[in-house]
Amino acid sequence: MVKRNEKVGAHCNVPLHVARSQIEKSIHLKQKIKSDEFLKKIVQISEIWSGCIRNGGKILLCGNGGSAADAQHIAGELVVRLTSQSKRKALPAMALMVNPCIITAAANDFGFESIFSRQIEALGKKNDCLVLISTSGNSPNLLKAAKTAKKMGIKTTAFLGKKGGKLLDLVDFSFVVPSNHTQRIQEVHITVGHIVVQLVEKNFQ
Repeated sequence: MVKRNEKVGAHCNVPLHVARSQIEKSIHLKQKIKSDEFLKKIVQISEIWSGCIRNGGKILLCGNGGSAADAQHIAGELVVRLTSQSKRKALPAMALMVNPCIITAAANDFGFESIFSRQIEALGKKNDCLVLISTSGNSPNLLKAAKTAKKMGIKTTAFLGKKGGKLLDLVDFSFVVPSNHTQRIQEVHITVGHIVVQLVEKNFQ
């Protein structure tokens, strides 16, 4: 019976080891982005977004899967507020994944790679800023969105991972998370997104 209980105890420790390992890996990656190199990029992105808003523009955000959720999350915090202490006005931001009628119609009529670019054509203007969120940097719909924004004179910033993918050379400014693991990249993306929003909020208090 003792041996059996020991085996059960050892088995129960496996999930704890996995959980601890995942948290440690997340902490290790976030320690990497504490360097001045990465922090300066965060500040620069906040200044780009703030500048667009000051000039009468808005922040357009897009991504796929978990990155779509991050885009919606950030848009919500810009429009509403990040912290309960914030007294600033509502800031113009829009996630391009939230209208299923537009998404499905664009995908059906022009192909899935056009679901964001079609909306940028309709809603974008020169003083806007397009934010592209991607762990790979190679999603066709994001590549087309970046190219459309560039043609329209819309500034582009991106939260990327791995080596940045094809998007790296298509955007005006990027933050590339130094990791090849999707979940770790996404965890840093939302952390960086929160910091950028907080810095933007301070510019409009």
